[in-house]
Amino acid sequence: MQKFSDYSAHIEKTLRDLDFPGGALAGLYEPISYAMSAGGKRLRPSLTLMAADAFGGAAEKAESAAAGLEMFHNFTLLHDDVMDNSDMRRGRPSVHARWDVNTAILSGDTMLTLATMQVARVDGSILREVLDSFNDMAVKVYEGQRLDMDFETSDNVSLDDYLHMISLKTGILLGTSARIGALIGGASKEDADRMTEYGVMLGNAFQIQDDWLDVFGDSTTFGKPIGGDINNNKKSFLLLSALASSTPEAEALREAMKLPAGPTKIKTVTRIYEKLDMTARCRDAISAYSSKAIAALKATSLSDGNRAPFRLLVEKLTGRKK
Repeated sequence: MQKFSDYSAHIEKTLRDLDFPGGALAGLYEPISYAMSAGGKRLRPSLTLMAADAFGGAAEKAESAAAGLEMFHNFTLLHDDVMDNSDMRRGRPSVHARWDVNTAILSGDTMLTLATMQVARVDGSILREVLDSFNDMAVKVYEGQRLDMDFETSDNVSLDDYLHMISLKTGILLGTSARIGALIGGASKEDADRMTEYGVMLGNAFQIQDDWLDVFGDSTTFGKPIGGDINNNKKSFLLLSALASSTPEAEALREAMKLPAGPTKIKTVTRIYEKLDMTARCRDAISAYSSKAIAALKATSLSDGNRAPFRLLVEKLTGRKK
């Protein structure tokens, strides 16, 4: 088994080698190339390669599927930025800000089809199971996004509702990335299920960390403006945990969230979060989900040596600043 950084570097090269048409179709494919070249952690495809390697030393056989999963992830980001009206992504203009909304939608649609084509390039003996896993994941991601959108205008969202939503929108993509890699490596269904659980729990921890960074992170490091969730009235782990606290600050928070979007709203809400020590609450939740991820990993048939990179990945992601 290699280090996560080795898998990340490997998939980066694979993505750079993807060849997109130009000429008359540059208006369709240049935004795709732009989106795919934005960097990022390459978490999902690296997890696919790691799982394939851990279960059968088959990282090379998983390259196309890994690239497809990363393309799918970036397709969702193109459309998310349109829906969230976010003009920045990873420290530079988002696709709809650099081109226009119609381009972001169409190029995103194209990315979805290209991603499916890449994922389908697996051995015929597992093709059906891989595609079923991929398509089931895609629908769950869309369901999660719909819930996320609905939550913005609802006053009856519980913390449990939110945790279910992030398991769909974020967790399942990580879980399926691990699952598909494991299947390519020759894992049993039981081990593939456990790796899915590992990825989902890791994804939940990852999203709660993301929620915290959106409030308390550094905009330069984080790659997008701080306070976007607050200004967009997004239901986050911080907001719902704070509202459920039955404290005077919870009522103040309800009023603060009615303020117009802008720096004053961000500062006011952030001060309330600080009073409620939401940083500690986030850390506790992240730790709980990380423990569940490790428990799922322990239940697999992998050797301790092959489990090690997955353990280190949990530690890496839960301590990140971007």
